[in-house]
Amino acid sequence: MASEKIKVETRGHVLTMGFNRPEKRNAFDLDMYYALAEAYGELSQNKDLRCGLLYAEGDHFSAGLDLPQWGPVFASGKWVEMKENMVDPFGLDENARCKKPIVMAAQGICFTIAWELMMAADIRIAANNMRLAHLEVLRGIFPVGGATVRMYQEIGWGHAMHYLMTGDEMPAAEAYRLGLVQELVEPGQQFDRALLMAEKIAKAAPMGVQAVLASARKARVQGPQAALSTLFDEIKPLMSSKDSEEGLHAFLERREPHFTGE
Repeated sequence: MASEKIKVETRGHVLTMGFNRPEKRNAFDLDMYYALAEAYGELSQNKDLRCGLLYAEGDHFSAGLDLPQWGPVFASGKWVEMKENMVDPFGLDENARCKKPIVMAAQGICFTIAWELMMAADIRIAANNMRLAHLEVLRGIFPVGGATVRMYQEIGWGHAMHYLMTGDEMPAAEAYRLGLVQELVEPGQQFDRALLMAEKIAKAAPMGVQAVLASARKARVQGPQAALSTLFDEIKPLMSSKDSEEGLHAFLERREPHFTGE
């Protein structure tokens, strides 16, 4: 379900996915959701892809949902239906999330769904002009893209309730102080810095990276004991992989490893 509102490009082993509706401050409509879900599905399922980069064209990441389109979805009490090749970018079903890591580059206004996509991503690079806000309570609704579950895990209960229940804006410096974003850069530099991070991840052993992500997610959702109890079961198949052999040889030969994902 291709859409000009989402730019999807392959750069080596990295899939870049860009909001491309700057004239509307990248307001997130249903076409964009389906196109992004399709891109996440491609990233998750394509063995040649190892990391995703989510970004936005223009001065702002997104002003939030295109409410006239999403209102009927929320009123139905059901999430949108997706095709088999799609993966929900908000990761609401923990059993069907994208298996590859996502780096997000953010700038300017990052309201509602932009903040939720950030919390569903794994590493966040932000321009120092970024402005985060959850405005749902000022519109008579509440966030349903994961914010009520993930935000307190990221920044603590009190901070989360402050921003979720007031609609106050969080500036970039505060997001960095609280650990919500990992790096702040000058406006216009966020994409390049995020791409460098994504490419660095893509150079690592793919099965190792995906195992890290799966184990950490299990700990976050099911608890530390659940993740600890399966560590050695999960590393066993990696030990017999070609990438594990390549990693050892590269270490002994004092050279950079070249992983194939096998």
